[in-house]
Amino acid sequence: MMEFLPNGFTLEVPAGAFPLSTDSMVLSHFVRLTKNARVLDLGSGCGTLGLLLCAQNETCAVTGLEIDEKAHLAALSNIQRNTLASRMESICADLRSVSERFSPGSFDVCVSNPPYFSGGPASKHTPLARREDLCGPRELMAAAAHAVKYGGDFFLVHRPERLAELISAGSEFALELKRLRLVRHRQDGPVSLILLQFRKGAKPGLHWEELSLRFSDGSPTPAYREIYHI
Repeated sequence: MMEFLPNGFTLEVPAGAFPLSTDSMVLSHFVRLTKNARVLDLGSGCGTLGLLLCAQNETCAVTGLEIDEKAHLAALSNIQRNTLASRMESICADLRSVSERFSPGSFDVCVSNPPYFSGGPASKHTPLARREDLCGPRELMAAAAHAVKYGGDFFLVHRPERLAELISAGSEFALELKRLRLVRHRQDGPVSLILLQFRKGAKPGLHWEELSLRFSDGSPTPAYREIYHI
């Protein structure tokens, strides 16, 4: 499947791979990058987040870490087709190997659209990209805390019921939650996603935001139009 992204970029998603989702769209919109930001995408799949960030920011450079070889190969193809080889790369590896692959503080920013579902026998039919077997909150925070510089940020999207667990895991690795955005698919509906911005070595202090993608009648909100570049 071919998806068309902002500024003429395209994303090809092979059968069985994690598709372009609301999660990736709202996360890319939530991320804040400084000029020439060095970004590490933990669990980068086909390169979706990296492509979205490069489409929005002309100076960032994105390194993706993806354990699934099929998704990694698709990312390489997406990088080549969009002529982003000078700004984007994909590495086929377990994110738990971050400390072996990169020096501490090698990146300005980390991003992740991680698995939401717990591992175990009951989840064996769920695609690896959706399971936490290799990528739970503690593994994510450990990888991000090693890779990001002091004062750097870790942006991720997750489920609201995991908020306390994520804050606790971040605190263990000196990642302080500084910004939280609650996302509703409908204005009158429950919170379906949370967007989090952790900062390495920061003092306590939280900025709270809310966002709805559609009004109660189902029509798109201004936020939806901005996120999807309509």
